[in-house]
Amino acid sequence: MIERRETILDRLKQNGSVRAADLSKEFDCSEVTIRRDIRQMAEQGLLRRTHGGAVLINKEDRQSSPASSINRNTQQKIKIAQYAYEFIEEHDTIILDDASTSYFLARQIIRHPEKHVVVVTNSLLVATELAGVSHVELYMVGGNVGGHLAATFGERAVQEFSHMRVDKAFIGVHGINFDVGLTSVGTLQREIKRAIMNATKKTFVLADSSKFHGGYLAVICPLSQIHKIITDDGIEPECIRQAQKQQISMVVAK
Repeated sequence: MIERRETILDRLKQNGSVRAADLSKEFDCSEVTIRRDIRQMAEQGLLRRTHGGAVLINKEDRQSSPASSINRNTQQKIKIAQYAYEFIEEHDTIILDDASTSYFLARQIIRHPEKHVVVVTNSLLVATELAGVSHVELYMVGGNVGGHLAATFGERAVQEFSHMRVDKAFIGVHGINFDVGLTSVGTLQREIKRAIMNATKKTFVLADSSKFHGGYLAVICPLSQIHKIITDDGIEPECIRQAQKQQISMVVAK
């Protein structure tokens, strides 16, 4: 499934559009399977569905999609960011990734000049927020630029993270699955998350309650490899029980 969806994205980049009928023949699977792939990829902001297929997201779509992501579950993300900020100490060196929750944590950092911090990020959105803030020493990771919320990725970005050692990292994820671990929408995102986790002593996962369960394309790591999950009070009681059962540290922002 992962390889099939990555190939669909490659076809879109090459041709600008794809047809479900053509893809079903190429992959020797049903059109129902392809349409399901396209629907789920559209929900992840990777493409735009059309009658009979899909098209590459155009410039106007890309400009509007970050706003839609930032404005989704905003109050929950603000609460999560407020709780996450309490784990940042004076003179900490931290990584903020390209997730929308990291953007809200960046804004929280701006509001608190009493703590001087060093921030490393691959997010253009986070970097724009923190650029010129007097109590923040900011480093931007290089690489190819892309993604739903514009960020650097690819081999160069992974290599730069591999040479870093920071106190804490705050990352978002596509999903949290208690059976398999942290999940992402594809291999590029997965490799960046893994590189960030390898660069830090403690990984904090910032995930609103909608991130639990659901489908996924790639597994980043088991939940045992993270330091703490910070979520909101909309989380299902069963998820809390699962976290306790697996001895996963979780903070619920209220």
